Amino acid sequence: MTQLMKGVVYRDTHTAAWHHLSVLQPHVRDHVAVLGLVVVVDESEGYAYLKSRPEDPDLPPVPRLVPRRSLSFHVSLLLALLRRKLAEADASGSDPRLVLSRRQIIDMLTVFMPSGTDDARLVDQIDAHLTKVIELGFLRRTKDKEPSFEVRRIVKAFVDAQWLADFDARLSEYAAELSPDAEGAA
Repeated sequence: MTQLMKGVVYRDTHTAAWHHLSVLQPHVRDHVAVLGLVVVVDESEGYAYLKSRPEDPDLPPVPRLVPRRSLSFHVSLLLALLRRKLAEADASGSDPRLVLSRRQIIDMLTVFMPSGTDDARLVDQIDAHLTKVIELGFLRRTKDKEPSFEVRRIVKAFVDAQWLADFDARLSEYAAELSPDAEGAA
């Protein structure tokens, strides 16, 4: 329970907590329901987390225990791009872990950053966005010599396939607006 209250529980990194959650899942569900929370367990992906109970007009409202966090555009963009990369990796049937180098992430985001920005400043901004995504638990640093990051599968729970498809169309429009060709045509 304690580990679940602190954040996401992963099968691969929180083995004892995962085992206890698997065995005691009905009791945990009952316990957190009193607090207005719901346990979400994805056995196939290997993670579990708590979220606020959906509003129910038949039940009295419960104060929100799990805070909502508003994300900046670039952090949201990075999450969408990571989710798309994860979907592509799943479709190819390769390794269940998706590891991206820092350079790959920078290259993914650079397309959507305003042109004319100093390269060093741009990389610093991207590093700040990366740090935020790591703090949120969607990326984990690997122990490789070259800076690289494992995309945590929990991103699938927060960026679903429908939202990703809609966002993909908006990203294409946004990239077209930022491209140098679009500025010459305007």
